[in-house]
Amino acid sequence: MKNVEWTLDGDLLTIWIDLTQEFGPSSSGKTTIIASTEGNVAVGPDREEKIGLNVYRPRNRA
Repeated sequence: MKNVEWTLDGDLLTIWIDLTQEFGPSSSGKTTIIASTEGNVAVGPDREEKIGLNVYRPRNRA
């Protein structure tokens, strides 16, 4: 995962992402990646729920 942290308290999932970080352009080059789970991952051990998260912003084009 990149720039994604979370806690699971019972059935409450809290996600933290630092919106000041950047990890470069997406593969298409149209957006800048801010955070990603890099696919679907389980929210916790012994849980059926999964999360797939991407946070991005449009790239400034000159």
